[in-house]
Amino acid sequence: MSKLIDDTIANIKPLDKKAMAAAQARQDSLTKPQGSLGRLEELSIQLAGIQGTMMPRIKNKAIITMAGDHGVVAEKVGNWPQEVTAQMVQNFLVGGAGINVLSKQIGARVIVVDMGVAGDLQDAKLLSRKVAKGTQNIAVGPAMTIAQAEKAIETGIEIINAEISKGLDIVGTGDMGIGNTTPSASICAVFSGRSPAEVTGRGTGIDDEQLKHKIAVIERALAVNKPDPKKPLEVLAKVGGFEIGGLAGVMLGAAAQKVPVMVDGFISGAAAMVAVAMAPQVKDYLIAAHVSAERGHRLMLQHLGLKPLVDMEMRLGEGTGAALGIFLAEAACRILSEMATFGEAGVSEKE
Repeated sequence: MSKLIDDTIANIKPLDKKAMAAAQARQDSLTKPQGSLGRLEELSIQLAGIQGTMMPRIKNKAIITMAGDHGVVAEKVGNWPQEVTAQMVQNFLVGGAGINVLSKQIGARVIVVDMGVAGDLQDAKLLSRKVAKGTQNIAVGPAMTIAQAEKAIETGIEIINAEISKGLDIVGTGDMGIGNTTPSASICAVFSGRSPAEVTGRGTGIDDEQLKHKIAVIERALAVNKPDPKKPLEVLAKVGGFEIGGLAGVMLGAAAQKVPVMVDGFISGAAAMVAVAMAPQVKDYLIAAHVSAERGHRLMLQHLGLKPLVDMEMRLGEGTGAALGIFLAEAACRILSEMATFGEAGVSEKE
């Protein structure tokens, strides 16, 4: 792998156990029964370990939404035409999408990245980092070359490094790409060892016959490419996507600089599988925002050992679930730092 990727992985350190112990002690002294805020308490302690302080804070927030097209749409695995990817990217840029609404509500900036959209996009607000104009069809051969897979991951690292230099306390991951549940299900099958039938869902809403066809396409992709789960870069190259590789790079780069990553849904989960396979220590920096309605996502999270914050039957992507998760992460930090202890409030503790 490249020096940038190797150096980034080498910089991912274990969480700060002292900060976590101090945060736990403070949680236990706040004016509430111990453990009564449940996952918010757990989350605040994880954030303390990531940021290396008893009082983690979340002020500067960003969601990085990466877009790419997929050659496998030639197999008719969904109902939407490929040009919708570029059209939705334009919608992100003018502020009309779900991710724009939720990001505005939580006060997060949205970074929209063209990792491999088939069409030409020109906009001052767009980060154009196109590896190629869409991947190749995974049903007949590899999605991309190893060099392109490396480039996608490096691009993610470079983008997160630039955002951290502007000030960043947490990052959410988002995606856009017609057909991208097919490579994501393929990645899930490879790393989890589950069959395509177990991990493949309906994407944007296909019927039973279409689902059978989609499963068959994934089975063909795995038979043709024979991806090896012990070689994550190869898995990405054979059955992945440019936006998936970019998001994996974002996760690696954020972990290396002690920035928590709020992981969105199924496509972000596929990126997390790649990142964790490349660097198992990255898992401690990941927070699963939600469990998607997409069939394989729950299995994906089980494989990663991540417990979702909420289950709202969402399956939009874009980073919308991550936005909700960031709201909860900020709430967890505020509870820890702003709530009074028993001593400060003059409230009697239980005997």
